[in-house]
Amino acid sequence: MCGIVAYVGSRQAHEIIIKGLKRLEYRGYDSAGIALLNGGLNVYKKKGKVSELETHLKNKNLNSHIGIGHTRWATHGEPNDCNAHPHYSASGKLAIIHNGIIENYSALKQDLLRKGHTFLSDTDTEVFIHFIEDIKENENCSLEEAVRLALTKVIGAYAIVIMSLEDPDLLVAARKGSPLVVGVGRGEYFLASDATPIVEYTNEVIYLNDQEIVVIRDGKLSITNTANLPLTPYIQTVDLELEAIEKGGYEHFMIKEIFEQPRSIKDCMRGRLDSQTGRLILGGLREYVNKLVNADRILIVACGTSWHAGLVAEYFFEEFCRIPVEVEYASEFRYRNPVIREGDVVIAISQSGETADTLAAIELAKSKGAIIFGVCNVVGSSIARATHAGAYTHAGPEIGVASTKAFTAQLTVLNMIALLVAQKKGTITEQKLHEMLVEMETIPEKVERALQLNDQIQDIAATFKDAHNFIYLGRGYNFPVALEGALKLKEISYIHAEGYPAAEMKHGPIALIDEEMPVVFIATRDSSYEKVVSNIQEVKARKGRVISVVTEGDQLIPKMSEFVIEVPAVHEALMPMVSVIPLQLLSYHIAVMRGCNVDQPRNLAKSVTVE
Repeated sequence: MCGIVAYVGSRQAHEIIIKGLKRLEYRGYDSAGIALLNGGLNVYKKKGKVSELETHLKNKNLNSHIGIGHTRWATHGEPNDCNAHPHYSASGKLAIIHNGIIENYSALKQDLLRKGHTFLSDTDTEVFIHFIEDIKENENCSLEEAVRLALTKVIGAYAIVIMSLEDPDLLVAARKGSPLVVGVGRGEYFLASDATPIVEYTNEVIYLNDQEIVVIRDGKLSITNTANLPLTPYIQTVDLELEAIEKGGYEHFMIKEIFEQPRSIKDCMRGRLDSQTGRLILGGLREYVNKLVNADRILIVACGTSWHAGLVAEYFFEEFCRIPVEVEYASEFRYRNPVIREGDVVIAISQSGETADTLAAIELAKSKGAIIFGVCNVVGSSIARATHAGAYTHAGPEIGVASTKAFTAQLTVLNMIALLVAQKKGTITEQKLHEMLVEMETIPEKVERALQLNDQIQDIAATFKDAHNFIYLGRGYNFPVALEGALKLKEISYIHAEGYPAAEMKHGPIALIDEEMPVVFIATRDSSYEKVVSNIQEVKARKGRVISVVTEGDQLIPKMSEFVIEVPAVHEALMPMVSVIPLQLLSYHIAVMRGCNVDQPRNLAKSVTVE
């Protein structure tokens, strides 16, 4: 959840770290801090965003070639200056930044308190660095050895970087369950939670694996594991343009990413789908595709927006592949003793590829003999490495905390996987396959047309920006879109919103309908159209304010609706990729009009790397 950055080399460390923290602020923005070696081991930290830290640093001597920095999403301890990272050890000679949760910190803390330690914060991280120093002193060992020994005793997740007053050219870093990337420059090194703070300086990176420890000393890098076995670093080239992580003239990352969807969807299909030849090529699935074809059951595990993409995929796989599908919240999956059999296929969906709950679900399923496929956006991410096979979405960096282009990219990839399986399984005719591939190739253009409704949707947002509640209703493929629309509104505008299957409205939610209740219907022309018309009439009869997303040319529903948003026609199985666009725009504009920080909504972080 938190973002960490560190640097050692010949440049001014604070400049690189502050810029890096701004690029990682989507991971957490409750507080920020930096530690530098400049006449001492000096820690500067402040509650609030990185900009607050920048103000705090004005007129301070920041000259240093080595430093660590952190932007926090609070877990242990409320957001304040004391709980902000970095944290000192007991002697003040060590400083640490940490992303993750140390689950046994309370027991460690009690032991340290008995030894006379005092703590200035409520965090597990401060306990962690005290514990490391305690081992270093008692075992009379090096800092890297103390870190290794500590990591064999702590329980939980971590990505850490530690610096030392006594060893001014040393950084020690390690990871387990939380991401950490090492950037390799010419005589300089960078560490960060992901590659975004690094790409400006180098495109050569090392993605650390769990229980690996990095030691950078005197310009040289070495990697071992917690068993003290030396490892050979595997350096990869990052294919990430600096422009992709900048706003590019847009007011917010979120609106930029909404408008990037025609391109990101096209990038997902490029080189993989060709309607003229009927070819679907997903190289990442090649060795294991028959496991999908012969699967008795598919389990989809995901969280948040990715879970909604999984719900759409459930409809798609069952319709075209005739394979039963179950969609599970990854956060619940491992705690209910699920029935998993050898031969089951699990598809794990995650934008970041680092979602802790999804990773835990993967490990459980693997231990039961399931085959795991991953669908994620970040190359080299933990889920990409933990799965047997999978496919990247190629959506490009998504900086806005509320997922938008990740959703449509995930649907694009999942639909292609399903069509490939259906083709090999023989559950789709060649004619139908050709029709679906042609339809998929038209999606970027149809999303582009939906985006042209932006001004109209902005006017609708102005009408409802002060609403206290929203209901979103859809049926069939559009039911998960209703859930996603409600989630987007909750996330960034803080308006209470709920999504339901339209037919379920009569089983409770209809009690909420009155003349002040906005009800958003995803009512495009599909096999449930007539039923949705009846549901709209039921809401109108109770004076609800109806906003309808309909197919272009609809003559019936506009007569029943206060507001109508027309989207291009497309096969109903592909409609979620188009019908979600107005809901993303509606949420965005309402949030902006309410003065909310749409890119960094309160209490949220982009990549949920803790449980």
